[in-house]
Amino acid sequence: MSSRVRFGPFEADLKTGELWKAGARLRLQEQPFQVLAMLLERGGELVTREDLRQRLWPADTFVDFDHSLNTAINKLRDTLGDSADQPAFIETLPRRGYRFVAPISAPPAGPAGAAEPEPTVVVTPRHADDLPQPPRVLARSLFALIQLMYVVFYVIALARLDHVALTHPYLSELWSRGIVGLILLTATAGLAVRLYWLACVGFDFRRTGQQFQRAFPGILMLDLLWALSPLLLWPVIGLGLAFAATAGLLFLPFSQRNLVRMAYETPAGR
Repeated sequence: MSSRVRFGPFEADLKTGELWKAGARLRLQEQPFQVLAMLLERGGELVTREDLRQRLWPADTFVDFDHSLNTAINKLRDTLGDSADQPAFIETLPRRGYRFVAPISAPPAGPAGAAEPEPTVVVTPRHADDLPQPPRVLARSLFALIQLMYVVFYVIALARLDHVALTHPYLSELWSRGIVGLILLTATAGLAVRLYWLACVGFDFRRTGQQFQRAFPGILMLDLLWALSPLLLWPVIGLGLAFAATAGLLFLPFSQRNLVRMAYETPAGR
């Protein structure tokens, strides 16, 4: 195969590790490009995950292979604008590997001696490097700590449920009963949710990322509701501290989502 190949609107130089789209050079990190190169070299054929591991991560390399390969595939698909559900370029063969399904051709030859035009436009692929890549154990541990914090939060609220109406002197009896009922309902549901995520992280369930993304709208609503709870305590802790605690709690659902993305890549790379 020629060192330069074309597929769709893209052109890749397997020798220099460069990728273009309609003459504009795209930024793609080394490992995702090596995955692309191997898929292009064996276009239409199955490239197993083991084949990729042997080429990209030799036996003496200590790395979380599954996570690293999924990250590389995700970034490659992101750059190509591809989808795992409806692949135009990279097809996932579950539990086996990947296959490049788009037609591959050599770019048309230019006049003899003509120099390749130097691309002048640099395109940054969407979401290619939007998150850091800390050790998975760190991201998982921080996510688990947040779940434990919520468990303690719910248990304390349920244990002191009878005192909620007495905490805020400006709440009417009707409002107090409504808030008590809301706390009882959401804390009970929240306990089940947090214990489930703790079990997922504890057993390192590989579909945690996929499930969390699907459940995130509901988790967001639950967390935003509980973020307002410190305001019920402002007669006790002061208005400033109540607002500070609320601000911190408002940030937590989004930090959880990012931690899950760092520890468990989205299923596009599976």
